[in-house]
Parts: sequence; C-alpha cells; structure tokens
Amino acid sequence: MLSFQVSFICRCYIKVRKCKHFVLFLLFFITYSFSSRQFYLATEMLSSLKSHEEGEEDSHPHHLHHHPPSPRYLLLRCAELIHRADHPAARRAVSLLSATTSPFGDSADRIAHQFTLALSLRLDRVSLLPSPSPTESSDATQSSYLSLNQITPFLRFAHLTANQAILEAIEGHRHIHILDFDTSHGLQWPPFLQAIAERSDPSDPPSIRITGTGSDLSVLRRTALRLHSFAASLHLPFQFHPLLVPPSTAASATNTDISGGATAFHLRPGETLAVNCVLFLNNLLKSDGFRDAHAFLRSVRALNPVVVTLAEREASHSSPMFKERFAEALEHYTAVFESLEATLPPTSGERMTVERVWFGREIAGVVSGDDKHERFERWEEMMKAAGFVPVPLSAFALSQARLLLRLHYPAEGYRLQVVRGSCFLGWKSKPLFSVSSWHCN
Repeated sequence: MLSFQVSFICRCYIKVRKCKHFVLFLLFFITYSFSSRQFYLATEMLSSLKSHEEGEEDSHPHHLHHHPPSPRYLLLRCAELIHRADHPAARRAVSLLSATTSPFGDSADRIAHQFTLALSLRLDRVSLLPSPSPTESSDATQSSYLSLNQITPFLRFAHLTANQAILEAIEGHRHIHILDFDTSHGLQWPPFLQAIAERSDPSDPPSIRITGTGSDLSVLRRTALRLHSFAASLHLPFQFHPLLVPPSTAASATNTDISGGATAFHLRPGETLAVNCVLFLNNLLKSDGFRDAHAFLRSVRALNPVVVTLAEREASHSSPMFKERFAEALEHYTAVFESLEATLPPTSGERMTVERVWFGREIAGVVSGDDKHERFERWEEMMKAAGFVPVPLSAFALSQARLLLRLHYPAEGYRLQVVRGSCFLGWKSKPLFSVSSWHCN
C-alpha cells in the first residue's frame, strides 16, 4: 500500500511540479493520507532513502520542512546504497525515481530517467533476478546511430579530424591501405574518398583499400556496396574487405587477427598502411585491466603503420568502485544531454530516439560495468608504452573542426581545446571526446 501511495504522489508531482506550492501540497497529502508510521517511511524515502527497521515510530517532525530531493541527489544516493549492497533501500529509491522522472521533460528529467532504467537493470543483475529483454531491434540501434551522426557533432568531429590526420600522413603515396576497426556503416569514408579524389590527378589517382572490422557481416557488406559505388562515381580504384569480429570475442579475436599481420589483413608489399581506431579501444577494456588493450597496441606497432588515429570518449568509466564510476558517468552524460537540448527543439523525435536508444544503451553498459571508458591521459600513456609518438594535429585539421561546429552546430556551448597536440570537443567546460594522431617511434 505504501509503495502505491508514494507512486501516486510522485505521479501528481509530475503534473504540478512547477507549482510553487507543491511542497505544501505534497506534505499535506502525505500527512492526511498516511498513518503515522506510513508518513515516517514516505518522508524517509523522500529525504534519505535509508533502510528502515520494523517497529520504528514517527519521531522526526522536522521532515515537514524538507523539500523533495532532486533526481540527481536520489540517483547518487541510490548508487551509494548499491555500493554498500543495501539493495532493498536501493530498490525503493529506484521505485521513487521511476515515478518522478520522464523521458519527455527537460534534460535533467531525461538523464535521470535513463540512469534510473540502468540502475534497475543493475539491481536485477546483482540480485540474480531476470531482467527484461532488450526491446530495441538491431534496425532501431542502427537508425539511432545514423541520427547520432546527424544531430550531434561528436562522430563528425572524430571522423573529420582523424581523416585529415590520415590524409596528411599518406600524402604522395600511391597504394593506401586503411585498417579501420569497428567500421559499422562506414560514415567516415565518403568524405575521405572525396578528399583523395580532389587532391589527385584524375588520370592517375592512387588506389585505396579499406579493411573494415565489425560484429555484423550484413552491415559490413552493405557498407562495402555503398563505398564501392561512391568510389566508382569519383573514378577511384577502391577495394573494401570486411572482417567479422564477433562481439563476445572482440578482444581476443582482434588480437589474434592483428598478430597474424600481413596474412590476417591481406597486407601487400608496397602499400602504405594507416590504422584508424574511432571509438574502438574502449571495447578492449575488461575487468582484468588493460592487458588486451596493451596487446592490441603492441601488435599494431608491429605492422609499422605511417599513422594511427584515435578517437575516444573523454571519460573515466573504469573504476572498480561503483559509486565513483556512476558519479563520473552521470556527469559525462548530463553534459551530453544538455548539449542535445541546446542544439535541438524540445519536440525533436530524433533527439529523444538517440537519447533513449543510443545513449540509453551506453548508460546501461557503464552502470552495469560491461562498458568502460578512459580519459586521454590513459590512452596517451599506453600509446607511448607501445612504441608510438604523438603527432600534433595540423592547424588545418583544427580549422576544419571549428568550421564544422560553426556551420552545423551553432550552439554556443560547444568548445574545442588543444592539449599536447590532440583535440578535445566538449560542452562548456566539460571535455567529451578526444582525437589524436600517432606515428611509430
């Protein structure tokens, strides 16, 4: 009965939350609808969410003067309860959050809603309860990825800046081979091919070969057809080789293929090799640390590429301490959601889909501990340990990134910053993504 009444109050909260007298309404409703014991439990849930003991009496009249805690406070409190393994109290917190958050409110509401869903899944896992099966189809996920590329600058920034670093590294070479890890739909490569065609002698253009990895062979094959058709329209000699890497064995399979060198990737004498890792290295981060990532980078170094481009989220989501990992994720994705709200109208269906499907999946992965991310400093350390040296991004690459933001994403909150030759894209004071370029030492 208590949970029903609290949920009813919270539904009322959604309707009247902007009323300045809501706090009085809430306290009036609790006071006259609940017994003395129920009143104590409800206010405890709203104020501290601590576990209660059977038989406690209502001895806290000062709660009458408390305002309902913010969704952010409740999220962090719930994370602390999970960290302490107080799962009954955490479930009550999630129940309260589920009733008070909405995917249709402002950015604070929407981010709280997605994190609430992720916390619920986390609790199901640690309690060994069956979780609901994912409701989003593969087509919905792919569609949200394409929308992400259109409505946010993050992917375009990474692709454009990495492309410029590759173009500068392969200047003057005749036979170019790119190893692209996690190619997906290949959105990065049409602008690259266009730039190659514009720089080349039409009567004698260089040959381009891309080996693209991915976990869905049908997607890779469709990507190959689109890129072949586009390259043909530019009269560029072009080949695309799909390489299937199942998601369950991504780290071991990738390192096995890399260690195979020329045989695994069909490397040919006389080719100029470039390696592209856009939002890929984080897939190699596992619970046992950075072993797979270190092995991968050493294997890439053995291939002796002329350039390696990296793009990653600028976030630390690898802490073994759940509370710390959760707080970092909440800060990171809050900035992402705020940038989307400033860029797109409140009624944007594309924005809501990207938040729910794409970022919702990312948030759930981070909260569960399945997905991990590291900041640039960690990748910088590993790249140097593997035998690479940083190559500062050119002034032209940086001017292109600024032009991208000015023309397509005019919201004033986006910021570009250059640190040790690498470029960071952020929202206001919060860096969100980094791009860097590397050569063999």
